[in-house]
Amino acid sequence: MAELSQGGPVEHGSEQSASTTRTPEKRDQKNSGIMDSRTRIRTDITQKNGLLHEDTLPAMPRERTISAAVDAVALITTECITVTSAMRKHARWAHSSVSAILGGSPSPSKSRETVRHFRNKEEPEVIIEMSSMGMGSAHSAFLSGSRWGLRGKKGKSLEDDPLIAAFARLRNDLRRCIALVAITKFFAYNLISRDSPRLALGMQLLSAAITHCRFEASDSAADETVLLRILKLMEGILSGPGGDLLGDESVCEMMETGLSMCCQIRLSELLRRSAEMSMSSMCQVVFERLKTLEIEAGDNVEAMDEESRDSHSPLKLEPSVNGTTVVPDSTGGEMKPTAIMDEKEDMHGSVEENPGSTSLDLPRERGKSVAQRASASAVELSQTAKQTTEEPVSIKPYGLPSIRELFRVLVDLLQPHSKQHGDGMRIMALRIIDVALEVAGPSIARHPSLAMLAKDDLCRHLFQLVRSENMTLLNESLRVAGTLLHTCRGVLKLQQELFLSYLVACLHPRVEIPTEPGIDPALYEGIPEAPKLVRPPASSNSGRSTPVPVKDRQKLGMEGGSRRPDAREAMVESIGALSRIPSYLVELFVNYDCEVDRADLCEDMVGLLARNAFPDAATWSTTNVPALCLDALLGYIQFIADRLHLEPRREGFPDREKLRERHARKKIVIRGATKFNENPKSGIAYLTSQGIIENPDNAHSVAHFLRGTTRISKTVLGDFLSKKANDQLLKAFMDLFDFSRKRVDEALRELLNSFRLPGEAPLIERIVECFSEKYCSGVTPEGIAGKDAVHVLAYAIIILNTDQHNPSVKNEKRMTYTDFAKNLRGVNGGGNFDPEYLQQIYDSIKTNEIILPEEHSTARAFDYGWEELLLKTRNAGDLILCDTNIFDADMFEATWRPIVATLSYVFMSASEDVVFPRINTGFLQCAQIAATYGVTEALDRIIYCMSSISTVAQDRPWNTALNTKVQKGKESVMVSELAVKLGGNFRAKLATYVLFQYVVRGNVQEIRSGWKHVSRQEVSSQGEMLTSPQIVQIWLNLFANSLISPSLSRKLGLDPIPLQTPTHVVDRADKPADGGFISSFFSTISSYTADDPPEPSEEELEYTMTTVDCVANCHIEDLLLEATQMPPRAIKDLTLALLEQLPQDPSPAVIVVKPERPSSPTKANGHRPGNRGPAYDPSLVYVLEFITLLAIRDESSLAAVGELVADALQNVIRNAGNTHFMVLSRAVYYLLLLLQKSSAQDQTLVRAPVVLHMISSLSQPKLEKSATLTLKGLIVCVKESGTLRNEIINTPDFWSTIERIHTVPGVSAGVFSLLKAIVEDRSPAVTADNYEFVVGLLNSYANAGGAAAASQRQRDPNSRRTPIQEQSKTRENEVFQRGEEAVHFVQQLTSRVPALIEQSHLERNEAWITYWSPIFECLRVQCENPHRGIRRRAFSSLQSALQSAELASSDHQAWTAIFSEVLFPLIERLLKPEVYQSDPAGMGETRISVARLLCKIFLHYLVSLTEWEGMMDTWFRILDHMDRLMNSGQGRSGMVSLNPLSPPSPFSPWISFTYCWYTIAQGQKLIPAQEEEISESLKNILYFMKSDGYLVPPTLGGEQGTPIWDETWKRVDRFLPGMREEIFPDPPPQQQQQTPDASAESGGKENKETEAS
Repeated sequence: MAELSQGGPVEHGSEQSASTTRTPEKRDQKNSGIMDSRTRIRTDITQKNGLLHEDTLPAMPRERTISAAVDAVALITTECITVTSAMRKHARWAHSSVSAILGGSPSPSKSRETVRHFRNKEEPEVIIEMSSMGMGSAHSAFLSGSRWGLRGKKGKSLEDDPLIAAFARLRNDLRRCIALVAITKFFAYNLISRDSPRLALGMQLLSAAITHCRFEASDSAADETVLLRILKLMEGILSGPGGDLLGDESVCEMMETGLSMCCQIRLSELLRRSAEMSMSSMCQVVFERLKTLEIEAGDNVEAMDEESRDSHSPLKLEPSVNGTTVVPDSTGGEMKPTAIMDEKEDMHGSVEENPGSTSLDLPRERGKSVAQRASASAVELSQTAKQTTEEPVSIKPYGLPSIRELFRVLVDLLQPHSKQHGDGMRIMALRIIDVALEVAGPSIARHPSLAMLAKDDLCRHLFQLVRSENMTLLNESLRVAGTLLHTCRGVLKLQQELFLSYLVACLHPRVEIPTEPGIDPALYEGIPEAPKLVRPPASSNSGRSTPVPVKDRQKLGMEGGSRRPDAREAMVESIGALSRIPSYLVELFVNYDCEVDRADLCEDMVGLLARNAFPDAATWSTTNVPALCLDALLGYIQFIADRLHLEPRREGFPDREKLRERHARKKIVIRGATKFNENPKSGIAYLTSQGIIENPDNAHSVAHFLRGTTRISKTVLGDFLSKKANDQLLKAFMDLFDFSRKRVDEALRELLNSFRLPGEAPLIERIVECFSEKYCSGVTPEGIAGKDAVHVLAYAIIILNTDQHNPSVKNEKRMTYTDFAKNLRGVNGGGNFDPEYLQQIYDSIKTNEIILPEEHSTARAFDYGWEELLLKTRNAGDLILCDTNIFDADMFEATWRPIVATLSYVFMSASEDVVFPRINTGFLQCAQIAATYGVTEALDRIIYCMSSISTVAQDRPWNTALNTKVQKGKESVMVSELAVKLGGNFRAKLATYVLFQYVVRGNVQEIRSGWKHVSRQEVSSQGEMLTSPQIVQIWLNLFANSLISPSLSRKLGLDPIPLQTPTHVVDRADKPADGGFISSFFSTISSYTADDPPEPSEEELEYTMTTVDCVANCHIEDLLLEATQMPPRAIKDLTLALLEQLPQDPSPAVIVVKPERPSSPTKANGHRPGNRGPAYDPSLVYVLEFITLLAIRDESSLAAVGELVADALQNVIRNAGNTHFMVLSRAVYYLLLLLQKSSAQDQTLVRAPVVLHMISSLSQPKLEKSATLTLKGLIVCVKESGTLRNEIINTPDFWSTIERIHTVPGVSAGVFSLLKAIVEDRSPAVTADNYEFVVGLLNSYANAGGAAAASQRQRDPNSRRTPIQEQSKTRENEVFQRGEEAVHFVQQLTSRVPALIEQSHLERNEAWITYWSPIFECLRVQCENPHRGIRRRAFSSLQSALQSAELASSDHQAWTAIFSEVLFPLIERLLKPEVYQSDPAGMGETRISVARLLCKIFLHYLVSLTEWEGMMDTWFRILDHMDRLMNSGQGRSGMVSLNPLSPPSPFSPWISFTYCWYTIAQGQKLIPAQEEEISESLKNILYFMKSDGYLVPPTLGGEQGTPIWDETWKRVDRFLPGMREEIFPDPPPQQQQQTPDASAESGGKENKETEAS
């Protein structure tokens, strides 16, 4: 009983239950659960993309043919005997025997031939005839053949034979359905096949026999068994091999019979359900025929439809219930019953059973007695049989006529206001129609006649039935409506809009979302409070004295109302089923949301699903509704995501750009209409500014818009048009109507459907006058005198309309036709109107009020609205089916807000774990869609929601005062407030993971404000938008709490950013594994005593580890690197977000950890408070580093954000006093790096002098602490030749900066390397602008070497060196090496001095002083350097410089300063004891070297000095310094010379002792060899001066000698008294007479020999 189980469970005692009488309503209520289960079963076989069709079903095993093992003839004979035996039990057939019926054959062989002949040729005919006979529809085969041994009497027809006549009348007495069983066997054993001859005729006769059978009622159970057999046989015939050969009439009769059984209330519920199931199966076969007809017709389906109407006589199905036709006439629209049911039957759906009446009435033969019907059938059979034997009958297989008629009858059974049948019949019809639509819905839409039934009657009835409170009826109505829209929506554009609008109006709650603790209302912003299609109610001054009650409007279908919870659930299920069609919502968007006059169905549907997905929806529906709506929303997103990567299909679809324009235009029109309804002039001005109205001064342009849009308030429009200032607009508006061939009332009705008449009489007068002119503007209608007559008549019609339909007027006082006609006497040009004409007007107004469609309150409201809808259908066109993804971007952009809000709310409120994966997938798909289609606002909103849920991106900074580092061995973890709270919040962890792994990853370049969420609803007091930090703040918070590593520094060539030192360090390795309670308690007390934070608990530590794992799985470092590769536009958004994290006020917003405590070093299990002054904020450094990295990526990023980043870095440097030195040093480096990159890209973001000036303006402590990174940045800027390098090294602030930092440990070597690169550069890096700075800095390095040497000598050389001292010695050696190199570089610079002097614009003397003096000053200073190597190199360099060919010049005498400014000061410094003590072992040698150098330089420039007036003073100073060198350690006066050549003195012993003590005390030693060196150098000078005549004795030449003679020897004799006699010995007597020339010649020769030696 598989088929029976579909209709409902079969209970024990079914016969008893079947005989029990119930009303249809009670039965329907009882079986609503059965129907719901049936609905669920059907839903289960529905695929994701729609209904499951035959071609998509899995292959089923082919049905095996059942063959009979018994001989066919024997089988047929046996069945005949069985039938006749049953007949003989009746008194009428008792005298006939079986042998008389069967007859005999002359011989057995003859009988065998007959059987063989029967099987081979006549078998199908005999079987059909036997079957027909059994059913009583055809028995001529028995009458015309002698092979059965039956012979009639002579002169009499075989019909007169009582046995045959009785057998033919079996159709009237099938009490035990024996013949039905027999025929069923014949079909089952395949005795009837497709190849059987005359199969079409036999099937036709068999169908007629079944549908016309009659039998007397006896036992109800047995009777219903017969009826059940008939149903099964009809089902088998129609679906059998010859079913498609049946004619249209046969099919109609079979369908009529089945429907009659379904509608028979007296029959048991089981039988009626079985009939319904059979009807469903037969309808499947019948409507499947449509597909075959389409194939046969090809593309000419409409022609086939017309042909079927012309070639066939009208068919008519009239299923009946107890003699009453249950369907109306096909042309009428109202019921036309053939019998009248009494009131009892109408109310209770049952009739009194009469044992003598028939159990089933035939629709075609009602009113006849059983005998009459039997007699008529016998005659009919006889005629048919004769015709069959004489000539073949052509029977055309059934087609569109019978299908159309069947569809019409089923649709007519749905009439909601019909009293001929109850809801049970409507439910039955709905189920059958649903099957028909499932099988052939698209085919129905393609056939015009069937499509018209679906568009008009079916939709009309369905959309009223969905307002029923009967749940079974509602469920079936919604199911059929869903199937109809699924399969035929292409031709149901406006019908679908009406249906969905009603559902949305019913289901969308008008209550606010309840506030839940812990859920920020900002998360679910975007949920619409009401659907867009719900318009405000009509104005109260609409002309009605009483408004229509809300309940009445709901009943009339004018708006949705509150429905029962289970009804709401059913509606939601219907919407969910439609939304499971992949392209359904796309079609709504294209066909409705982008049409100006259509509702925004797509947005309303998504908003409806989103709002009902909130948990509070269960309070007004059922608990299943939120889950159903959420599932539908996620399915909608899934479909869009599945289409993301499909190839776009554009052919055959609207142009996307035009669609966007229409969508944008619709928004403008809606906004303009809203403005118009508030103020018509401002609305027209707005629409004109937006290009909707071309010219506001053109009345036709404005009128065309006002007439063409449905969004204008008709009350406001009427008031606006009736104003006197708008006369031209009113005329233009009237010109848009066509009143030709219409009565005045019809024309007036059409006009007043477009706007409402104003309430004032003058305004009405103006409209009526304009109307009358328009009505008579063309050909004046017959019977109308003119516009004045029309004017009066129109006014009379308006008065009549008010009188007839004003509820405050009593009926007896209403105007009659006579009164109406009397009022119009003589107004038609002096005559009267035609009475018939006036009568028509009166009747029309009386029965149908002139009123706006939305204000109808009568029962005709829906019908009137439906007629308006059908009129609009003509111009609306068909619905565009959008199986493409080209519209997904625009659709998602219009609908993402409620979706994201719903997902966020459900994420926060969900309590079951199974919900989170689906929500996460929804967020992922939304993010992918938004990123792919560039809907950045949606992506930013998702980021905002997930960031808020994660709790990491809170506005206030996380407290890091109690950050504790737990260390065990080499592993450590930072326990912080953030880590503990995040680890203990499952939703926050999941949101963080979803945010970075699902939303941000792969979509960073599409993020705009998601880096920092802008709340447009919160505005500060200054009018600025308030921002809520999102991703950026999350990054910074995680970084500040040591949850992500500073990996970006490596890309900039820096060490990682130092993190904030924890306030407490716990080393778990120092503690026992199990300290017990006492140990823990003591630890806690100790920590409080020491004012330290308590150690983290095991729970806090576990939460922290969970957070660490969560953050690690987010792979934030990879996202940061991905962010650096974004396009410039996205980089700018991220940079702006990062810049907002910088402190805006002068003092940075950082956390100072316990500043009141004294500083102490951090130790294990200890606490270190913060230092005074600006606290270190690693997040600030992180921001600066990130924006720098973003800016310097390439040329495009530098152009996009370089200036912003440069300004931010400069602000940090300017605020150096309030900035921690670690932040400051990084900012300096980042700025210099940005400067270098901008110069390389030829972009002027910041000028080098400005940057260098800011750096040099830093205080010395700040600069020294920032020295390392400052130097690194400067090296980056000058390491490559170019404009920037030249600009920097020629800027004084650059040299000022490196001069201030070159002494900082760890930086000195770097500065020297930078200096070395500048000096050794092949290009002229050392210029006039930086020459002095270079020399001075080199001098500083040489001095540093000397200072290191002096420090080294102060240490005890015998003490044992520690590792630290070894390192110090290594550093000192480096310092020594740099000092020597510095002197060497100074020497190199001497070669550039001449070029600098030439390039200089200074005078020669000034230029010499400017460029030579620094070098000589440096070398002079270094010649007294304590370090011997530096001193020697300096002396060598000085000697080379002093002997340079370019040093002296005849153009100036500034070079003579080498004595007064270089050599003399050098000697004076060397003579100082403190200088000598800096290197006692080597300073004496330096003195001798300087003395020799002095003499040598004097001799070198002696010739040039003679031209200088200061030559004598210089010579005398040389002698004085030689004196001091010889007597180093003695003063200028009061000291006696200890020279051995000096004459003895009486005080010589004491003086000798004193001098020895002094020299020993000073560490000096008397070295005779050095004194001899000095004397020899002086002697050479004297010999040279003697030979060249500069020093001539006075005795020669009879003169007193040269002017310098006396002064020279005066000074020389003081420290070398025997020198004069040695150089100028007294001549012998014989030589005293020599001439002076000979003496001079000999002296010069001796001098030259001395020089050569």
